[in-house]
Amino acid sequence: MQVPSTTMGKGNKTNTKTNTESPNLDEKLNFPPLVSSYNETIRPILDVVDKLPPPLVSSYNETIRPILDAVDKLRRLNVTQEGIPLPTIVVVGDQSSGKSSVLESLAGISLPRGQGICTRVPLIMRLQHHNDLVPEFRLEFETKTVKIVDESGISEAIDKATVEIAGKDKGISNKPLTLVVKKKGVPDLTMVDLPGITRVPVHGQPENIYEQISGIIMEYIKPQESIILNVLSATIDFSTCESICMSRRVDSSGQRTLAVVTKCDRSPDGLLEKVTADDVNIGLGYICVRNRINNETYDEARIRETKLFESHPLLSKIDKSMVGIPVLAHRLVEIQSLIISKCLPDIVKKVSEKLNASVLELNKLPKNLTSIPDAMAAFMHMVGSFKETLDKMLIRGEFDDYVEDKQMHCNARVVEMLNELSKELHNDVKFSENFLVEEMHILEEGNGIRLPNFLPHSMLLCLLQRKVNNISSLPISFANKVWGYLE
Repeated sequence: MQVPSTTMGKGNKTNTKTNTESPNLDEKLNFPPLVSSYNETIRPILDVVDKLPPPLVSSYNETIRPILDAVDKLRRLNVTQEGIPLPTIVVVGDQSSGKSSVLESLAGISLPRGQGICTRVPLIMRLQHHNDLVPEFRLEFETKTVKIVDESGISEAIDKATVEIAGKDKGISNKPLTLVVKKKGVPDLTMVDLPGITRVPVHGQPENIYEQISGIIMEYIKPQESIILNVLSATIDFSTCESICMSRRVDSSGQRTLAVVTKCDRSPDGLLEKVTADDVNIGLGYICVRNRINNETYDEARIRETKLFESHPLLSKIDKSMVGIPVLAHRLVEIQSLIISKCLPDIVKKVSEKLNASVLELNKLPKNLTSIPDAMAAFMHMVGSFKETLDKMLIRGEFDDYVEDKQMHCNARVVEMLNELSKELHNDVKFSENFLVEEMHILEEGNGIRLPNFLPHSMLLCLLQRKVNNISSLPISFANKVWGYLE
């Protein structure tokens, strides 16, 4: 390579020198053996440090944070209950698959651990990078907000909130608990951690614990806006994994599913074939990770994870774009930004439609009433509107405003009630085998000094009363039934 050396000035010359490849630096400087030995010792460590993955904070953070905050605000407003699904990363996995450990690695915090189900309520984790060295933590559930001063108190605070929501036993609840983590270096992500899948209830758990957990999981992963983060243990057969079966029910093509493989160091044999063959159809691919073990710090865990996938004879063959917690963090942020950008226009449209509908309903309400005449006028207007609605639905049989709501198709429902009344009348009016003989006895008792073939009025009432008594309650119950429907 030619390196020009130029000196500007009058009378000075421009010298250009061509450098050839330099000899080895140690040979050129003639280092003594001690320094060369030091180089041999420190070089592998420096190589590991150079190969460390970048921080979990990605370039997406500054761009995605305002949009993610807006989505989180909508989630706190419970817009999902209004039929507006929100883009969400849903974390699912079998019990003891390492689900909580993956979230710990992403957030750099400790979550509740123990035997059995550790996550008993949906845990919404809102991770937010900020430059302040002092992290901030808080819990939000129901109408409460609990500020957590020390990072070591997060696990205990989650346990207490879980007991308050789901009870002291080992049952579960569908009421969510939100953990907000503002910490330097964490990726900007919002994830929902769901209870681990278990089939066999233990002491203190309801017998239908599997059905309860399945119901919660299906509720969160069914919307097309949800990204399914499926945590799998490398020690199991992926095709028989329960969480895979659930995700395939709602995402058969796998386009919304990303798989995270844990415990790779325990079962490295055949793992490369598992994640490359993709027999279970994971559309967004696989990422293999090594979670923190025992008392390792998160920095130590990342260094050992990098070393594991660099030096292990089997795991090192897996493509580097498919290994490591930092790769997972970047992938999740990327997927999250894509799904939000895809869904946001539709969300804005649906929110606007709901807002306009609510404004129209609000405008229909009477204005602030300041006098009795105003109140009477508003009341009469409401009565008139109600009368018009009943006339339209009951008399004219029009239900164009409620095409999908069959309960509001009044004529059809009233006809159904009349048909039921007719059946009950036919079933309750029963004639005995000797009913003609009985009526003849009544007629004989009515004989007297009067014109022949004229039935006395009292006898007619007696005959009718015997029949009417059997069905006298049916019209009353029918009227109550119709009135209850109208209410």
